Amino acid sequence: MPHYNHVHLEAFGHAIPDHVVTSADIERELAPVYDRFGLHEGRLELMTGIQERRFWDPGTPPSHAAVIAGKRALENANLTGPDIDCLIYAAVSRDFLEPATASVVHHHLALPHKSMMFDISNACLGFINAMQIMANMIELRQIKSGLVVASESGRQLVRTTIDRLLQSKTLTRQEFKTAFASLTIGSGAIALVMTHDSVSKTNHRLLGGVMRTATESNHLCRGSEDTGFAAESEMFMSTDSETLLQHGCALAKETWSDFARTMEWSADDVDRVFCHQVGIAHRDALYDAVGFDTRKDFSTFDRFGNVGSVSLPLTMALGLDNDPPTCPTKIAMLGIGSGLSCAMLGVHWQP
Repeated sequence: MPHYNHVHLEAFGHAIPDHVVTSADIERELAPVYDRFGLHEGRLELMTGIQERRFWDPGTPPSHAAVIAGKRALENANLTGPDIDCLIYAAVSRDFLEPATASVVHHHLALPHKSMMFDISNACLGFINAMQIMANMIELRQIKSGLVVASESGRQLVRTTIDRLLQSKTLTRQEFKTAFASLTIGSGAIALVMTHDSVSKTNHRLLGGVMRTATESNHLCRGSEDTGFAAESEMFMSTDSETLLQHGCALAKETWSDFARTMEWSADDVDRVFCHQVGIAHRDALYDAVGFDTRKDFSTFDRFGNVGSVSLPLTMALGLDNDPPTCPTKIAMLGIGSGLSCAMLGVHWQP
């Protein structure tokens, strides 16, 4: 990935569901399964640090929340739809297989006909990949302003997982273990306006970054077949969480080594870190692998769970809102997604 000289992060916008589901709520539903295996209530929060997650109302398509987040990002950037040259929708959750969910968002945001639009998907790393693609187009002066959006809907996956666990007459402890990660999934939406410095109204620069893959680990987290978003569809996922954590942290350590060399940064040079939100064990293991002090972290997994591609950018948006930098700040964005792939981006945030 190249260094960028002309790419700015203009403004975030986000949307968060009102409906809260606690880990205790889920465990009460799973009481027969817990009793079968002699598990104690509180295990889900204890192992993940996730107290609650949020869901959209039933039947809400992902595009609906993406539009809300997109409008807020445009408002925060003091831009309107006609200012946007490209829209990328970058979530796992989509309205349907065809056409691109981006087409729905593009229409409802009233983007111009000359503005290109498309979907990309790469598990939890989709939004970061979209930022890279958008940055490349901006740096090459192909576009001046772009909008990246993502909206994840976790209700169906969690609901299907609970139902399958309760209905299975032959459920084993290992099968329950591979379904456990699915209970951590939440919902949310995020959008980011990116611009060329010639039209930017901020000094928040995307400096560059690196990416590495370890696709020999693609089997460690597998979801159901691709059905798009449909109320009647059943979504499920099987995850070898322990092995995925081990391999993911090894990949992150290699990626950080490349990142530090490319950016000429050390861990001490970084002022703030925002990472993909899986849970407390993942956060602590990741920071240990790359040598970061957890005091530089801002976490959201306790409130929102794992919101897939939305997790990292939403965490960064909320972290900057919660504690706005008052001086020039170096930010490291640490992204990772099943498959496996890892991307790290460096940002210079200028108040």
